[in-house]
Amino acid sequence: MAPKPEPGRRVVADNRKARFNYEITDTVEAGIALTGTEVKSLRGGKATIGEAYAGPSGDEFFLFNAYIPEYLEANRFNHETKRPRRLLLHRRQINKFLGATQREGYTVIPLKIYFNDRGRAKVELGLGRGKKLHDKRETAKERDWQRDRARLMRDKG
Repeated sequence: MAPKPEPGRRVVADNRKARFNYEITDTVEAGIALTGTEVKSLRGGKATIGEAYAGPSGDEFFLFNAYIPEYLEANRFNHETKRPRRLLLHRRQINKFLGATQREGYTVIPLKIYFNDRGRAKVELGLGRGKKLHDKRETAKERDWQRDRARLMRDKG
């Protein structure tokens, strides 16, 4: 059963494999600096963040490898589809992410891109560590058991 969307949130892109491949310890909401054609294209809902990651460039954080398709009506004023996009974070959050990625071996993964209730594009970032193969098997086994248990409870009444 899919989780119910939160009120005022319209999810545009979702990284569904992130929670399977990474053990997410902390999540943060960040703004994202976009051009006009990127916002219009995002509202169409065709973006993908399955291969995207966030990382430092200088003293700022950027979202790399996120695919936002070209806006068809924009002709020559269009944007690059996989350009690095600046993330709008507080200095304390940037320092926290930098410390975790450099010292502790964590990765910053984008989990969702959505529009909040004010119409602003936001990115939900997760701080996670990659799972080993046996951890992934354990997650799959637990998910299957939950599904079977729900089916048994539903059939029993």
